[in-house]
Amino acid sequence: MLAAISFFALAVFGLGAVSVATDSDIISVPGLGQVPGAAGMLVAVVVFALTLWFALRRSHPSFLAVPGIALATALAHLLAVWIGVATARGDLIVATAVAGDLVTGGPSAVLVLAAAIAAWGGIALRRTRAQHPQWPWEREDEE
Repeated sequence: MLAAISFFALAVFGLGAVSVATDSDIISVPGLGQVPGAAGMLVAVVVFALTLWFALRRSHPSFLAVPGIALATALAHLLAVWIGVATARGDLIVATAVAGDLVTGGPSAVLVLAAAIAAWGGIALRRTRAQHPQWPWEREDEE
């Protein structure tokens, strides 16, 4: 759960930074609205959480799952945005142009990087068996 929240936070920060650095919108199609981008992010978070969950089911998860999780997340985002734009506009060429701009303009790279960092963190937490901090009186140690 913490890794999925971390992915979302890193993605929002990274996409905002790309938007500020390029002085343009992430999806700059007039009259399109925010639904395709929001749907793409929702699908990306769900795919990230599911692929990470499958990787964490093993007793000793491997960091080799990180590239697969990152790529699956970015591709799911691209596909969801493409479907959203194609549905909203009814034009496959505009949808393909938007998806191409996401790849060439940097937002897809931001999502790959955010997913890789968050997946690595999630796997590291699972491998170290990290637990919530506890006050001394909450511990079940017998003295």
